[in-house]
Amino acid sequence: MKVIETEIPAVKLLEPKVFGDDRGFFLESYNSRTFAELGLPVHFVQDNHSRSSRNVLRGLHYQLGRPQGKLVRAVSGAIWDVAVDARRGSPTFGRWVAAELSAENKRMLWIPEGFAHGFVVLSEATDVLYKATDYYAPECERTIAWNDPELAIAWPHSGEPLLSAKDRLGVPLRSAEVFP
Repeated sequence: MKVIETEIPAVKLLEPKVFGDDRGFFLESYNSRTFAELGLPVHFVQDNHSRSSRNVLRGLHYQLGRPQGKLVRAVSGAIWDVAVDARRGSPTFGRWVAAELSAENKRMLWIPEGFAHGFVVLSEATDVLYKATDYYAPECERTIAWNDPELAIAWPHSGEPLLSAKDRLGVPLRSAEVFP
């Protein structure tokens, strides 16, 4: 597994070793020993799978009280995946990083606890799988506005993004409940 550093040191872009031949390919998306050797000793408790169409924008989500670290990958199609530092005491608070994750590049993004997460779909349809370090707890979930002008995230979508009702109600980071 190759680790590609991002502008926020806690967020890592991961590139698995891919073994391919005329039959297809094989890759190991997660191995606890390998992750520990990479300095990412995480324990996952839940796997999630979402399917979305072009221009669907999900996020920016996080959980207070039950924070989740997430290992995100696209197994079909492509997304532009974003992590926003929501840790008020962090030197990178309010900064964001993004990476294109696709079935083609097979990259994954490790987003640790304390970050808000979102993505926009770049292809006709995309299947996203992500592992989480804690269980989904709707009472703990918060949403930062995807279009917060202070964050100024340069979402690469064409036209208006397709949002859920919950995501339309996201609040600016400035007024959001965040991590200490």
